[in-house]
Amino acid sequence: MASSLPAIPAKRYFTIGEVADLCDVKPHVLRYWEQEFVQLKPMKRRGNRRYYQHHEVLMVRRIRELLYEQGFTISGARNRLRELVTGHGKAVEQQPVLVHPAQHLQGEELAQSHLLAAMLEQGLSEPAGAMGMEEVKEELLQIRALLSL
Repeated sequence: MASSLPAIPAKRYFTIGEVADLCDVKPHVLRYWEQEFVQLKPMKRRGNRRYYQHHEVLMVRRIRELLYEQGFTISGARNRLRELVTGHGKAVEQQPVLVHPAQHLQGEELAQSHLLAAMLEQGLSEPAGAMGMEEVKEELLQIRALLSL
């Protein structure tokens, strides 16, 4: 169950082992999902070591939920993610549009509130911990990239 997963620490990069622990899946499953879901593209550094960013950990949790909790097949989960991102399909049409009450916020707090609203609109879970402005910008760029698929 997604609610029993540990909170995601406020850091920029996660190793495959950390993501496996945070999402309750085995590392070999994560490597397989990278081949099946275009949204999962961890950065690779020396020795082909994978480094996942916060938005990718959220995506792994979403994929896990679709496959393990909602019973989707890989193909079905892939299609469902596409529906969520493009706005096609009944599920998105029935979801309410979230409006975040952010009139009193400014600067970094305003950017963070917009990021949270966008993530929740896309069915992603709320980020844990404090995020700095650079992380907020990174997450917003990733959401925009997902929306343009």
